[in-house]
Amino acid sequence: MSGRTMARQVLVLFFSLVSFSSVRAQVTYSVPEEMPRGSVVGNIAQDLGLEIKRLKSGKAHIFTSDSAEHIELNRDRGLLLIKEKIDREALCGQTTPCALHFQIILENPMEFYSVTVEVTDINDNPPSFLKDQLNFEISESVFPGVKFALETAEDPDVGMNGLQSYSLHPTDHFTLKLQKQADGSNVVEMVLKKSLDRENKEQMTLVLTALDGGDPQLTGTAQIHVTVLDANDNAPVFTQNVYKASITENTAIGTAVIKVSANDADEGSNGKISYSITNTAGSIRQLFQIDQNEGNLKITGNIDYEMVHHYKIHVQARDEGGLTDISKIEIDVLDVNDNRPVIKIMSKLNMIPEDSKPGTVITMINVQDPDSGENGKVYCTLNENMPFTLKSTSNNFFSLVTDLNLDRERDSEYNISIKCADEGVPSLSSSITIPIQITDVNDNAPVFEKSSYEASVLENNTPGLSIFRINARDADQNQNARVSYLLEDSSVNGVSISSYVSVMADSGVVQAVRSFDYEQIKEFRFCVRAQDGGSPPLSINVTVRIIIQDQNDNAPQILYPVQTGGSPVAEMVPRSADVGYLVTKVVAVDVDSGQNAWLSYKLLKVADRALFEVGAQNGEIRTIRQVTDKDAVKQKLTVVVEDNGQSPRSATVTVNVAVADGFPELLSDLTDFTQDKLHNEDLTFYLILALAAVSFLFIMSLIAIISVKCYRWRRERLFYKSGANLPVIPYYPPLYADVGGTATLQHTYNYDVCRTTDSRKSDMNYLKPSSQSFMTLDFSGTQTLPHVHGEGLIHEEPEGQQKPPSADWRFPQNQRPGPSGAAATPEVAVGTGPWPNPPTEAEQLQALMAAANEVSEATNTLGPGTMGLSTRYSPQFTLQHVPDYRQNVYIPGSTATLTANPQQQLLQQQQQQQLAPQQALPPPQPLATQPEPPKAAQTPASKKKSTKKEKK
Repeated sequence: MSGRTMARQVLVLFFSLVSFSSVRAQVTYSVPEEMPRGSVVGNIAQDLGLEIKRLKSGKAHIFTSDSAEHIELNRDRGLLLIKEKIDREALCGQTTPCALHFQIILENPMEFYSVTVEVTDINDNPPSFLKDQLNFEISESVFPGVKFALETAEDPDVGMNGLQSYSLHPTDHFTLKLQKQADGSNVVEMVLKKSLDRENKEQMTLVLTALDGGDPQLTGTAQIHVTVLDANDNAPVFTQNVYKASITENTAIGTAVIKVSANDADEGSNGKISYSITNTAGSIRQLFQIDQNEGNLKITGNIDYEMVHHYKIHVQARDEGGLTDISKIEIDVLDVNDNRPVIKIMSKLNMIPEDSKPGTVITMINVQDPDSGENGKVYCTLNENMPFTLKSTSNNFFSLVTDLNLDRERDSEYNISIKCADEGVPSLSSSITIPIQITDVNDNAPVFEKSSYEASVLENNTPGLSIFRINARDADQNQNARVSYLLEDSSVNGVSISSYVSVMADSGVVQAVRSFDYEQIKEFRFCVRAQDGGSPPLSINVTVRIIIQDQNDNAPQILYPVQTGGSPVAEMVPRSADVGYLVTKVVAVDVDSGQNAWLSYKLLKVADRALFEVGAQNGEIRTIRQVTDKDAVKQKLTVVVEDNGQSPRSATVTVNVAVADGFPELLSDLTDFTQDKLHNEDLTFYLILALAAVSFLFIMSLIAIISVKCYRWRRERLFYKSGANLPVIPYYPPLYADVGGTATLQHTYNYDVCRTTDSRKSDMNYLKPSSQSFMTLDFSGTQTLPHVHGEGLIHEEPEGQQKPPSADWRFPQNQRPGPSGAAATPEVAVGTGPWPNPPTEAEQLQALMAAANEVSEATNTLGPGTMGLSTRYSPQFTLQHVPDYRQNVYIPGSTATLTANPQQQLLQQQQQQQLAPQQALPPPQPLATQPEPPKAAQTPASKKKSTKKEKK
């Protein structure tokens, strides 16, 4: 084959297809059969005008509807190569022209090109006879010109390479005659040209040769044996030259198709006719069989319309004398819808992104139905509710394209069922399922489970504590659904939120960075951003509220009475006090909240015949019975203030109470407040000293009592006339600080008690703050402040500079808030009601300011002169430190009325000037360096009273 000269003709036809824009051109090649594997068919890249890189990027491949692939595509060179040897006779038989049809498919974008490869015939098959030997019995009486039908040869080649002629040798008695048929075939007949003479020659052998037109020429031979018989002068004759019949495909085996018949005028054995099939291809002999006696043609194989549409069968009638006649049977095969459509996938995409636009080609299919007519017409459909559609591109080619927008979060994959059916009756169909994966695109932002989050954490937590977890979900997939949590930058009270909490980026766990203090911050808010891992990333924010829960980590703080390390402060209770007399009030606060700030008060170590009780809720110390002579002058009460926390905390305060009607009775016992450790051997010395002091005081009292009596009486009227009830809660200056846990002031204030002969009515003047005790009692005798010093105190804050108290802080008496939250109402007495709501910081501030304003208004009636303390006394504050603090006069249990009548103030000043010469006062001495005075000498009366008290 390599030595031959092969002509190859390449025809390139470019045309545009109307139905499908993806088909660019059609290329036709011509190659001879039997080319070795790897032979070049054509340069498809050059002929189609495609670049090699386009073939590679488009994954170019060959699609053919046949199962066998004879041609392969070399993408690296752009060539079509012979994949396996092509046998034209096996591929097409006698059909001409013989061609291979296939498509070249490219993707991204999807294109295909139609290619036709015509396979030309080469003379590779010699003619051949079905039978190598033909036997004839011819009567000697046969006249010249009688024809004898011979077997025809078969040559699979076509054209000039096919069967062209016959020759017969020797030609002494017979010649060869060919009769051309309408279908182009030849009927070979042997014609007697010279009469036979059995006596001369009984047997003859001839050679029949079949020749093709190839180069070189090939031949096939068959031997003809002729036996000369006695005379048989009539040959059989068929009733018809051509018999016609039609059958449907798939007709059952053994079905009779048609019956042929012939007549012979001879008698006997010369007139007996037998029928046979002759001059017919071997494949037909496998499908049909004729009854040699009856002439019935029957089906012996499967009739398939798709294989052969029409059959021509030559039938011979022969008598026993060897005479024959030939007729032809033409059979048309009728189509039956016995083939389902065959669906071939030309190219497909297994995955498609969800943001693909409608019209995107996913799959190209080819559908073939070998049936004819309506039985071969095919239509295809998809299963319902699919965002896809089928478009017919050309004859039997369909494209599966997207019809709607895709959403992976709704449907992540589709099993697309394509059903193709023909239009036969009944209709036959085939279906295939194409799985399509929808790949994810980052088109969904994370979504939090809640619109906002709220969590609580106990104060004093451990840094690093996990408070709670926020969670966001992303409907996307893989990296696009990977959520990270970021803390948005913000500030709380000027401090970055990152100093308070942190958020774990992968888990969303919110952790505390520091230990929280409820008293500093009660709640705070911040934003957390959830961001996915897509490109570009999508995010969403959520607000988180953290509530700090209070713990009982603060003990109550005593605001009043102020505890100092100096001289004790005593509250005076007259022996004539009624039951329920208000001695003082313990004021305490707790900076905690809720139940942790609910305070309760109780007395520690209460005696059997207790004289006092404390309000459990308001801290008011009152008498619970009448004072008797058996009651000690000095009473020391320990009040415990306890909160209502789960683990309650408490604070204690000591209240000294003096039960006496006046200073003379009090002086003998006040020294015991600071002299508890005196030895018994000094008792006599102090009794004599006390007797002398009392005698001196008695003489001085007699001298001054007449001159002061009127002044005292008038002053007492002015001071107690109004009957104003001063508030129980004292106002403390803003310089208050916690010293030693007892809530004292930053500065202590000294008081000078001025006594007269009437010791029940004494004067108390303010002094400047010093390092001494909160209040110092002078036991050295009758002393008053110098007039000059009094005037200094008077002029420290002129009256014209005083600001009037604000009316905004005034509350009715039954609505004044207290530190423990109790408020007296007409129905519930103060300190006896149920647990109130804990006071807030604002309520505490309002309560203190309201108390200060009321006290300020009440004390303004006293004027700037020296303030007197009648029956009872309480701590006062120096005017030069806090404005208007001199007005904060606290007189528990008193019914005195403070007035601001200028005439009364002038009268008081005049009475003081008149009384000044009558009072023998020693020069003033600094209280801070004043030594402890000895006890005054006791009179017999006082000594007797003292002896009684010691016995008690």
